[in-house]
Amino acid sequence: MQEALFTQEIGITLAVMTVAILLFITNAVRVDVVGIIMVVALPLLNIIEAKEAISGFSSNAVISIIAVIIIGAALDKAGVMNILAKHILKLAGKSEIRIIALISGSVAFISSFMQNIGAAALFMPATFRICRKLNFPVSRVLMPMGFCAIIGGCLTLVGSSPLILLNDLMGEWYVNNARNPALTEKAFEPFGLFHVTPMGLALVTAGILYFVLLGRFILPKKQVKESSTFISADLTGTYGNHIGKIFELEVPDSFLARKLEDLKIREGYLSFVIGIQRHDGKKIMTPIWDDTIEPGDTIAVISTPEHIEKLAEDFHLQIKYDLEVFAEDLSLDNSGIMEAMIPPRSSLIGKTMRQVGMRQKYGVNPVALFRHGKLKLDNISSLKVRAGDALLLQGAWKQFHILKDKKDFVYTKEVKGELIYPEKAGLAVTGLVFALILALGFNVQLSIALLTGALFMILSKVLTIDEAYKAVDWMTVFLLAGLIPLGIAFQKTGTANYIAVNIMNFIGDVSPLVLLAVVGCLTSFFTLVTSNVGATVLLVPLCMNMALKAGIDPKIAALTVGIAASNTFVLPTHQVNALIMRPGRYKPADYIKAGTGMTLLYIAVVIAMLFFYYM
Repeated sequence: MQEALFTQEIGITLAVMTVAILLFITNAVRVDVVGIIMVVALPLLNIIEAKEAISGFSSNAVISIIAVIIIGAALDKAGVMNILAKHILKLAGKSEIRIIALISGSVAFISSFMQNIGAAALFMPATFRICRKLNFPVSRVLMPMGFCAIIGGCLTLVGSSPLILLNDLMGEWYVNNARNPALTEKAFEPFGLFHVTPMGLALVTAGILYFVLLGRFILPKKQVKESSTFISADLTGTYGNHIGKIFELEVPDSFLARKLEDLKIREGYLSFVIGIQRHDGKKIMTPIWDDTIEPGDTIAVISTPEHIEKLAEDFHLQIKYDLEVFAEDLSLDNSGIMEAMIPPRSSLIGKTMRQVGMRQKYGVNPVALFRHGKLKLDNISSLKVRAGDALLLQGAWKQFHILKDKKDFVYTKEVKGELIYPEKAGLAVTGLVFALILALGFNVQLSIALLTGALFMILSKVLTIDEAYKAVDWMTVFLLAGLIPLGIAFQKTGTANYIAVNIMNFIGDVSPLVLLAVVGCLTSFFTLVTSNVGATVLLVPLCMNMALKAGIDPKIAALTVGIAASNTFVLPTHQVNALIMRPGRYKPADYIKAGTGMTLLYIAVVIAMLFFYYM
């Protein structure tokens, strides 16, 4: 039996780890502050050196996260994630279960050939877009996506760092034990690329089913979502009850074509046509009084439910209460409502909006005018604009950004809409593909490959350097950079070896399945408090020795370690869990609640697959 002595350094390391876990669970301080505490406490306690404590800020994992977030922001700005979201929505419809399954399955597949943190970061913008469009809390989707990104690394032998190391570690162990009589009949054969695929497929399927069947019980019930209305909360009190929402209406073939001015929709129904799609697919997003409504058209109208029903009844129009034709154009990602004040030196003063040509000149639809405490909805196009007037305008965010540079309007709040440049989509995809080719085809270190892709995005002007800095979630960076020194302390002080050896000595001679279950649980624990690579390097030779004594194929024990190293769901210490924590507004308790069941299911599936398929 192996022996491991308890030292003062081991005791201090265990105490620091306990404090970190308690801080995570109690949420006494923010998670990134916990990371900073680790950076400060470990060198002050003489557990590791100062340079080791700050090494996390230059680690491959942290630099990779920064780079991949920048690449994801560039893809989003170029509209690539918009296209991806559109295809997912087309397949999933409005079902939360199908959304979770499709997004999680897609991320898991991508994780099979690139680092899971990269897959998760790339899918986050598309996930946010989908949740905004369907009015889902993003907290209900991000955690399944993140967990499946982690599990997806088990689909191939190059999907995660522990599995990449596995053949080398096993080969080294076989060399060191070449004279062992128990191995004379067993020549070492390395695992193939898809040797773990059946296991990975079973785990991904189990993970998706876990959230599909139990998601409503284990996922946070708090509403982490954007407002579904196109009018922001601060404007609702002034305009909301009078403006309503956006409806789509289909114009029947029996309709007599007429100009908007003749229909008097604004005057008679306090409703505002903001979009027309012709039967041939052509769209007019800022229709003027001279445009016509024709048979077969679909129109987008801002109105209240009572007014829209009266309008539809009088003109025999069919109401579609959910946007279909204009779903993309009028989504919260692409358009919205802004309130603009008229400053004293505006060129609009003294002119009517029809004289100015508000729709033709500025590309926005005037919806309402607020003057001297009174709201005006009808005939506003014929009113002369005065200094101090507040105009409620609807249009594309891109137009509102353009209008910021003009002196005719002063917005009452910051334009929150995103500027999408689809013409840069080719450059953005090229940058991503270039980074993947470097990492997968030329074995360039992941952080350097991804940084190259991020630099390409900036140099090709897909996004600016300021936008790149703004995109990075620095809370995630400090959390991960702070936890890496704790992993170093576990390895350097011998704490990891002490725990592993004593557990293995304690269990003694047990059945093969019990031994593999212990190996899986032990690996899962270590990957929560230290790096999955460190846990794999430590436990593969140790567990292969235990397997040999128990009469099990040592490669099965090594495979158990490599797969179980991805079982990191209970705490936000894994890179992916840390990445989604802030956007999803998760607390450590949320990970404990959802992650405990996932951890137990993960181990059960691993053991079952080992017994029925690999042994």
